[in-house]
Amino acid sequence: MKKFHLTAGPSELYFTVEQHIQQALKENVAVISHRSGAFQEIFSFTVKQVKEMLGVPEDYHVVFTGSATEVWERLAQDCIAQKSAHFVNGSFSERFHAFAEAWGHQTQKIEKPLGEGFSEEDFKIDVDVDLISITQNETSTGVQFPVEDIYKIREENPEALITVDAVSSIPYLEIDFTKIDSLYFSVQKGMGCPAGLGVWIFNEKCVDRAKTLKAEGRLMGGYHDMFTLLKNASKNMTPATPNAIAIYTLGKVCEDMIRREMKIIRSESDYKSSLLYAAVGAHKDLDYAVKEERVRSKTVIVIEVKEGRDAKDLMAYLSVQGLEVSTGYGPKKATQVRIANFPTISKEVYFRLVDLIEAW
Repeated sequence: MKKFHLTAGPSELYFTVEQHIQQALKENVAVISHRSGAFQEIFSFTVKQVKEMLGVPEDYHVVFTGSATEVWERLAQDCIAQKSAHFVNGSFSERFHAFAEAWGHQTQKIEKPLGEGFSEEDFKIDVDVDLISITQNETSTGVQFPVEDIYKIREENPEALITVDAVSSIPYLEIDFTKIDSLYFSVQKGMGCPAGLGVWIFNEKCVDRAKTLKAEGRLMGGYHDMFTLLKNASKNMTPATPNAIAIYTLGKVCEDMIRREMKIIRSESDYKSSLLYAAVGAHKDLDYAVKEERVRSKTVIVIEVKEGRDAKDLMAYLSVQGLEVSTGYGPKKATQVRIANFPTISKEVYFRLVDLIEAW
């Protein structure tokens, strides 16, 4: 029986990944120099596909990192001048907050309990904040940050940099990049690629901030600071030898999704999430981990298992049927189950998932 990984990440590979990796091996992508013309073509192609898929403006920069986690450090080193604000309602939003403090920056922590989103009364940003961090989809709790709320924060804070962690919402997320300054993600979740690659998108406002900090004597990092990444990206290269197959595969998967049409991919994601949420709401032993519908994630559905039943039993039951899902995260590990709703997971797999949950 084939196992389907509906895990929150790494998750099921996109259905074309295997053939793209096989083709990459035939083309010797794994052994080409990252200073070669062949690699430059791969880099350029992938950047073009990422921009087209997500609607990134032409004047925004795209660089590759080892992971999205690396981007936290780049932002802390290169883009926070003195003080950052962090909307924290889960483990990953908390982690970037911790990075900023570890680098000695002042921080404003706007915090909500696990499973809760933010409302307008939470959008009061301190006047001395120069970077605002928003986790658009908190993977640990299944809470999304609606884009309309991000736009409101932009209106009220036109000078501060706004950075968006979209690790578990890309490619579903549709956002107006002109209303944010930076967005980053890794490829092992919604993009359905093998882990080990991060994508950092940012505008010239971020570059200007970094230039100012460097001129003031800020140590921007060791080897992979923003300027080294940019200098190499301008030549369709990376500072150090990258995982070329990962960059190649990402570009090909983006191309596949563009062909399939993003509006269809997003519509199917909405449909699948509505099916699963309806099954959870109708089940006597299950509940929504996120009570407010407006902030429930469409890409990482988190289920609360009520007292008297065991989340481990639900996971084991689904596993026997060939569906692997994730445990809850952190303090919710024993009572919650997290289920991915990424593009590679078909409607047919979701029909089966819903039938099994209804029968449990």
